Amino acid sequence: MTLETLQTLLSWPDMLALLLLLLAWFMLAHMIEDPRRAKPSVTVLMAAYRREWMRQFVSRSPRIYDAAVLSSLRQATSFLASATMIALGGLLALIGNAERLVGVTEDLVAAGPDARQIELRLLLSLGFLTHAFLKFLWSNRLFGYSSIVMSAVPNDPEDPLAHPRARQAAEINIRAAYNFNRGLRATYFALAALTWLLGPWALMGATGVVAWLVWSRDFASRSRAVLLDPPPPLD
Repeated sequence: MTLETLQTLLSWPDMLALLLLLLAWFMLAHMIEDPRRAKPSVTVLMAAYRREWMRQFVSRSPRIYDAAVLSSLRQATSFLASATMIALGGLLALIGNAERLVGVTEDLVAAGPDARQIELRLLLSLGFLTHAFLKFLWSNRLFGYSSIVMSAVPNDPEDPLAHPRARQAAEINIRAAYNFNRGLRATYFALAALTWLLGPWALMGATGVVAWLVWSRDFASRSRAVLLDPPPPLD
């Protein structure tokens, strides 16, 4: 696709909406994953809890509960990776039959996109979903690495390798969680990108809604307040 062809498919409002979407995606990723912020995100707070989990893991016996938790984390990544793959197949089928969507979009908006514009707009969602699939897949593998390193933690808390191995398991677990969250954010933005079929203004509106949802989950949710709330004193 040449630059001239791309310019005929994208108007200035389209380019602006696309720029806002990508900017919101990158800025939110930076804000959420930056541990130096005065107001840490839920993602950063949970990283501290994961480190504490591994500190407690060293002296816990038996370790059946830890294995069950890690297994549930891997199942979540496997489920979402599978669901994303199905969604990718559906989008590829839509791109291959873009002509059928022309009539649908014309019923919803006055001047709907043509088949080539629909294909281009669906490619945006396809890109986000592909990114999400790869992140879920890598997260699943990292949780597998974490389980192996956890298995290498000695049962004796006094063993000199116990705490270093636990710290390694914690850091791999944190990286797995970060990639899982990146996959979730990409899925949110893939849904927003679908509104581009209704035009650039719909995409701008959807970008604002999704950006607010993602931001509020990490910076203004009740769960964040609970994580920051100190535990009550023991009787």
